[in-house]
Amino acid sequence: MLRRYRTALVGLISGVIAAVGVPAPSGASLAPTGSTVSLSMPSAYTPHARQGVTDDYHCTLVDPRVKHDAVVTSSQFLPGSAEVHHAALFLVPPSLAAAARRADVGGRGWTCFGEASLPGVPFATILKDPMLSEWAPGHGADHFPAGTGVLLPRGSMVIMQVHYNLLVGKRPVRNRLVLHTVPASTPLQRLALSIVLAPPDIPCPTGITGPLCTRAASLADQGHRFGAHAVEIVDSIEAACRHDAVAAIGSTTTSCTWPIGSSGYIVRTQAHMHLLGRSLRLTLNAGTPAARTVLDVPAYNFDDQRGYNLRSPIKVRSGDTLTVSCRFDPTLAQKLPLLRSAPAHFVTWGDGSTDEMCIGLAYEAKHLPRAGGRP
Repeated sequence: MLRRYRTALVGLISGVIAAVGVPAPSGASLAPTGSTVSLSMPSAYTPHARQGVTDDYHCTLVDPRVKHDAVVTSSQFLPGSAEVHHAALFLVPPSLAAAARRADVGGRGWTCFGEASLPGVPFATILKDPMLSEWAPGHGADHFPAGTGVLLPRGSMVIMQVHYNLLVGKRPVRNRLVLHTVPASTPLQRLALSIVLAPPDIPCPTGITGPLCTRAASLADQGHRFGAHAVEIVDSIEAACRHDAVAAIGSTTTSCTWPIGSSGYIVRTQAHMHLLGRSLRLTLNAGTPAARTVLDVPAYNFDDQRGYNLRSPIKVRSGDTLTVSCRFDPTLAQKLPLLRSAPAHFVTWGDGSTDEMCIGLAYEAKHLPRAGGRP
């Protein structure tokens, strides 16, 4: 199992391309006029969890009923209620559509902590196709840069992986997704989404004690909440980033460097952490004379997470590196109303609203896009 997650992590990161420049808030795409596809969950879903657990990850399958190959130029996830902590939108290629329908018994979806893979389908297989979006509060729509889009082959489906925070409530939720598409014949640069991440190891604040304030106890609790695979994911990220998981004593910062696998351009970036996050930075070739900042979010706000289209896409080459660095404030666990009800604990990577993440996202185009819908 551990090998499976290490393989998935390598597949997740291997194609990352970095772009340098000052990010600009995303604006409307200049791609040619096309079609609007509005998707909704077949029925409302009521988040639930066993006793003592306050998070639910649930996957819902929606069918855009694409009759001809198309390109998505913008997408917008519309949460049905405040219980939605964040969401990831995964494309299901036609080759996996039958497996997706089998998993979606009665249109009810399935539980999917940690990943959006289909039951019986390796996560790395899903990752071969780009994610449409990673939504979080404040994100709004993903308007891809002019001249770019994400391929949506005929017969594709979409998995809406939604993290529900039961600390907020347990009301029935019905989420929606709106896609704007143009025909595949439109000369747009195809985008791929890659992700870089780092493992948090955040101690309880000074003066705060409790039975979960050791890393071992906290990980055991996470295994209880989400299953043994959750602990394996933490260990896999630690191993991939060459962190000493056994000797980890806790820090309010973390970073990890990933190799860039191929040449291209990054045209859009995004940051994601949870409620203890304070800042995130993506750096190209960190620690070298050529080091340059890709994305800098010095005052991270969980309720105002945005994607950014770069004003000037920058070409990078295979052999460069991209480093994601995050800073956290563990004292927020005692200050924020949503976190005060949770027991004090050593915070690691995790699926829960009271756990943490450190993620940088990068949309890559193989060639320099041009405005007006032409490559």
